[in-house]
Amino acid sequence: MVQRAFRCLALVASVIALCAVASPAGATRQQPASTLSTLERGVLTNINGFRHDHKLASLRFSSKLAAAAREHSAEMAQRGYFSHDSANGTSFDKRISRYYSISGKHYWSVGENLLWSSPDVNAVGALNMWLNSPEHRKILLTARWREIGLSAVHVASASGTYGGREVTIVTADFGVRR
Repeated sequence: MVQRAFRCLALVASVIALCAVASPAGATRQQPASTLSTLERGVLTNINGFRHDHKLASLRFSSKLAAAAREHSAEMAQRGYFSHDSANGTSFDKRISRYYSISGKHYWSVGENLLWSSPDVNAVGALNMWLNSPEHRKILLTARWREIGLSAVHVASASGTYGGREVTIVTADFGVRR
């Protein structure tokens, strides 16, 4: 138990250090792609803890995958829809490839988990929602993933699918390139 707590603390410290030195490429005026919110940091820590418990590699934070996730969460919030596809019908893998390039790689694979919930959802609640869904749990347990990008967007009054409610929309984009 102490060893796991130490690993979690080391992971959080690594993520904080990464955020401090990561390139701001893909940054927006609201939040740079390399900066994690408290919720996003907690989700990353909990996913890696879950993966560790299942003897899987920890995921490294990717600012490129985070930029793809952030764009998708923002688009869903703004346009009032909830789907892995973009509003224009583009599949999630094509959307992600605009940020997480295939070029020059022999192997490329991506996956995505989404959720929307009350605005006070925390990292444990987010992970539990995914774990209670066989499809989302399978994504979390996919051994080939090496990187992750996360986005949590809070909306005071989201239209469309969200019925004008205050919500948090979380996108987790998973990837591997070799």
